[in-house]
Amino acid sequence: MYSVSQIADVMDAERSLVEPGTYIEHLLTDSRRLVVSAATLFFAIQTSRRDGSEYVPELYTSGVRNFVVKQGFDHSSFPGGNFIFANDVLGSLQTLVVFHRKQFAIPVIGITGSNGKTVVKEWLYQLLMTDERIVRSPKSYNSQVGVPLSVWQINDQHSLGIFEAGISQTGEMAALANIIQPTIGVLTNIGEAHNSGFNTKEEKLHQKFKLFDSASVVVCNTDNPIIRSFVENIPAEKLFLWGDNGRDLSITSIERHPHSTSINALHKGRQSSITIPFSDNASIENAIACWCVLLLLGKDAAVISNRMQMLQPVEMRLQLKKAINQCSIINDSYSNDLSSLNIALDFLQQQAGKQGATVILSDLGEASNAPQQYARVAAALLRYQIGKFIGIGPDLFTYQSFFNQLPVKYFFRSVEEFSQQMPLITFRDEVILLKGARVFEFEKIGNLFEQKVHQTVMEVNLSAMIHNLKTFHDFLQPTTKVMVMVKAFSYGSGSAEVASVLQYHKVDYLAVAYADEGVELRKAGIHMPIMVMNPEDVTFPLLLQYNLEPELYSLNLLRQFTNFITAEGVEQVGVHLKLDTGMHRLGFNPNEIDQVVEHLVQHKSLIIKSVFTHLVGSDAEEHDAFTMQQMQLFDDTSSIIQQKIGYSFLKHISNTAAIFRHPALQYNMVRLGIGLYGIDTSDHKQLQLQPVATLRTTIAQIRNVKAGDSVGYSRRGLLERDSMIATIRIGYADGFSRRLGNGKGYVLVNSQKAFVVGNVCMDMTMVDITGLEGVNEGDTVEVFGPNLSLEHLAKWSDTIPYEIMTGISLRVKRIYFEE
Repeated sequence: MYSVSQIADVMDAERSLVEPGTYIEHLLTDSRRLVVSAATLFFAIQTSRRDGSEYVPELYTSGVRNFVVKQGFDHSSFPGGNFIFANDVLGSLQTLVVFHRKQFAIPVIGITGSNGKTVVKEWLYQLLMTDERIVRSPKSYNSQVGVPLSVWQINDQHSLGIFEAGISQTGEMAALANIIQPTIGVLTNIGEAHNSGFNTKEEKLHQKFKLFDSASVVVCNTDNPIIRSFVENIPAEKLFLWGDNGRDLSITSIERHPHSTSINALHKGRQSSITIPFSDNASIENAIACWCVLLLLGKDAAVISNRMQMLQPVEMRLQLKKAINQCSIINDSYSNDLSSLNIALDFLQQQAGKQGATVILSDLGEASNAPQQYARVAAALLRYQIGKFIGIGPDLFTYQSFFNQLPVKYFFRSVEEFSQQMPLITFRDEVILLKGARVFEFEKIGNLFEQKVHQTVMEVNLSAMIHNLKTFHDFLQPTTKVMVMVKAFSYGSGSAEVASVLQYHKVDYLAVAYADEGVELRKAGIHMPIMVMNPEDVTFPLLLQYNLEPELYSLNLLRQFTNFITAEGVEQVGVHLKLDTGMHRLGFNPNEIDQVVEHLVQHKSLIIKSVFTHLVGSDAEEHDAFTMQQMQLFDDTSSIIQQKIGYSFLKHISNTAAIFRHPALQYNMVRLGIGLYGIDTSDHKQLQLQPVATLRTTIAQIRNVKAGDSVGYSRRGLLERDSMIATIRIGYADGFSRRLGNGKGYVLVNSQKAFVVGNVCMDMTMVDITGLEGVNEGDTVEVFGPNLSLEHLAKWSDTIPYEIMTGISLRVKRIYFEE
């Protein structure tokens, strides 16, 4: 640890220190992830959307007393605080961690590449954990902020570091290389990820290779011609090359089996082999990269072979699923350490809202400093206000006194002991985090909690959703607020779960269609402002009870709502006025504005929160002139309202397409809808959005059907050849349209196209898998997702993505995850 005075010296920064001898243990860049106030140093990093300085008061109130802030920050309101002033707060964080890294001479493995970084890192951890005391990046902490937070974890107890580094544009790797300072480098591959930040793949490779400037040797796959050409200019002694003709590890054969793969190779003239419990190409490539590292470290061939067979899948995401007794379960039962625990607790806090928060935790599995480790765990659970804690494992049983301050706690020596006692513990209306080291096999506990439901599921990638949110943020001025549409069950994605994430990421407003949708969000713990777009007189009491803000769009509705709040004796209530500038669906006509303003002047209990309109054709160039006409009418009308009402309010006109296509129409708020879910509605499809929803099902049965026979109702599926037909567990009752039948649409089975045969049934659909490889009953089928776009289904169905998304039945289980 370093004192705050020493840290200021390292940064060569100005300071105002009340307690210069305070020692710093924890670094914090996100106020939402504060665990321990004491010994924490907060870096107030400024981004295009947020200024970290805004969170100093909140953190100071929470007990934090050490801050790195930008030059000129007024700290006079925080008399007990230590303040370090920096021109570049992020750069100061990186400078501090560079200094910290230089205090340790342990070997460090640095990993970069387009894909596979996290898997290679976690597999190296699995392969080396019995020999070394390893410090590694939590999850995929590989950014300009994530890397320094990862490397800061190094202490005297560690004998090996494993860190990954990711970049999205030129010039970023130099800082990460200086922080990690790897002694061994691993380049996983060069692919399509983050292409937009580089002119060519060659440029991207050149930038990534800067990570290895200090490395003594770098592992590369020379099967890729771009990599092979690039490394020709690098001294041979600095490279460990593998591939079909690899100089150091030459792959002679790859033999795939149903649930494993045998890989044979030549190393130093000797035949060697490994077997891994995977058969996909990515796993094979990642496993060979790990094999190379173990060879570099001098591991015995028999040891390598044995450990490779024991590799476990790396779960890249936190999953949220429905569970028994109206509970939800976050399944993170694949690894357990302090860093990943804090990430999982963060996700739990997002989703719990007003529900109870429960943590089921295994031993950390780290023998060194056990008392200090479990003291930190207890502090984290207190900070996140965990209502119920269940500790499983001999260490937690031994140190259970550390958790005395938690309101409800149970301790068991093993999973089996917990399973026996589980019926005696009440689980109801709570979100349960299942966090366990792999050796504890917490999947057995997960099976006890999970509901057994329909095998058709829709996966909702919350990380992709936040990526899309940030993509649209990049088009906005820093002061422009964002309202997100979560109506219609968040376009089928799930209202409360999506809203919880949006609230966590500090979206300014939510919009729902009806009051009951807003009530559901309030009951789930959503406290941010919510606009109700279709208020009805029978729901007026709910609007007041749950602090929901109605959209008013007609004189009749305006008068009805005014009469109601007057009768209720309400002093003030926020409302939103919708103007009709050309949609001709809902909204005040321009010739009604004088009456609207006169009414509002007379009834000052109605406070205008925003005035807005709806664009008709913002997604298409052919309607741009009409869009400008709407803008002018909106400007004229809203200006009249503001002039006569005497105070300012929010104005918004831009929907998803307009955010990108019409930046001049931002005003002071925009409304983000389908774009959040990964659908680019603009003409040119230039946005780098990620699909949020993936609809999957499974194969119920496979049968051979003769030519001339028919498949399905009304004999519509007449076969012209002998065929192999798979029946999949999805039908029009799930949202798979009948219009996709009779060869109009297809699904993906093991990444292969399988066209629909005959009519789509209510609960089942038949697809033709003739000639497809490796298809078995029970296999997963992608209906739409990353490999088969939602837009394709919409086109085949003669509709729009909105209808497809909102038409997915509620009987289809939603699974939410963060990567």
